[in-house]
Amino acid sequence: MAMNILKQLTEGLTTYSEDETLAAAQAFAEVFPVDHTLALEGDLGAGKTTFIKGMAQAWGIEGPILSPTYNLYFTYQGTKRNLVHLDAYRLQTGQDPEDLLIEDFLDPPWCLAIEWPEHIPKLLTPKTWNMKLKGNGDKSRVLQLQMPKKTGIKLE
Repeated sequence: MAMNILKQLTEGLTTYSEDETLAAAQAFAEVFPVDHTLALEGDLGAGKTTFIKGMAQAWGIEGPILSPTYNLYFTYQGTKRNLVHLDAYRLQTGQDPEDLLIEDFLDPPWCLAIEWPEHIPKLLTPKTWNMKLKGNGDKSRVLQLQMPKKTGIKLE
């Protein structure tokens, strides 16, 4: 199943409910490498925060996962991994990420999940994984993963 979720996501996975999006995110979280960044792209309401919520559940993070739009980012400690959830929507494009002091919260094993990554391109590295989420007007979502070129992961 582990590699199967990566194959499904790279080909484009359609989910038809919030529960299906959460389940896909939980499966993805189990195979997402530690100490990496995930950039989530999609319009408002596309399911970015829902996806992050599913990942957090898989990592043993309890309590509500909220969109950090007005706080910029929230940090969570889980039993399997720590999560820094950044919403860059309100940032000035090109803002220096050092101003945010995010590195202070990247305690291994960590994941930095960035919503609206185009607003803070300096945080994106060649190791960043990209997830595009697109709503279809109903409850369905299309999740499309783009992995970095040099992951060493085979999707057979």
